[in-house]
Amino acid sequence: MKTSIFILLFVLLLVPFAVYGEDYIIGEGDILFVSVWGNAELSLTVKVRPDGKITIPAQGEVSAAGLTPGELQDVLTEELKNLVKSPVVTVTVQEINNNKVYVFGGGVNPGVFPLEGRTTLLQLLCLIDGVNNADLRSAYILRKGEKINENFYGLFIKGRTEEDLLIKANDLIFIPAYEDKNIYIIGAVNEPIAIEYREGLKVMEAILAAGGFTKYASKNSTVIYRKDGEKEISIPVKLKDLIKDGDLKQNVTLEPGDYVVVEEGMF
Repeated sequence: MKTSIFILLFVLLLVPFAVYGEDYIIGEGDILFVSVWGNAELSLTVKVRPDGKITIPAQGEVSAAGLTPGELQDVLTEELKNLVKSPVVTVTVQEINNNKVYVFGGGVNPGVFPLEGRTTLLQLLCLIDGVNNADLRSAYILRKGEKINENFYGLFIKGRTEEDLLIKANDLIFIPAYEDKNIYIIGAVNEPIAIEYREGLKVMEAILAAGGFTKYASKNSTVIYRKDGEKEISIPVKLKDLIKDGDLKQNVTLEPGDYVVVEEGMF
């Protein structure tokens, strides 16, 4: 009887940990307290092994990694029915050792982030300083040596939440810097210039930053030169049509490293 009362008090003392960790994903190295009400011999503190399993006396090995404490409680309740009539099982996380993800790359300050409950990629990106100015198109998650979910641009910048996914412990998040963060405006502009890229910058804004067109500029002979991997592509834009006729599709959005070249006309 005294033993049962002691177990009850111990479980009650651990309730705050259970509430905190109800969405936590158990992983390798975590230390758990498994309590079976009225059965002190089945109640124990156990460490999750590298294979993701724990050992329960008289029951054997049970997979724990990848489950929440509540899910593991349900598994153990079923497993112990052959030993205990109507078992009441409580699982609490005493020590968290496997809840970290690692962020690195030149685009952001590297760091180690603890996972407090279920965390998605979008939630994690919102915690990282400077991610807005990083090369999100070249970012990726490395999980168990495999690249997954490459290119965070659509998710974080364009709001395509269908591209979101659940982050797992020990994920490596690579977020690089742009190789070239400038936009270059040259040719028939008043002040050829390199300006720092910012999200949403349009070609006409870049032209204005370069002092506008010279009187010799052939506005409809403007070309954007852009690197696409190992290739270089050219994008012709007709800025006279934009200015005179309001053809907004000519006001192309620029990307880091773009060269905007305004050609001179024939006289």
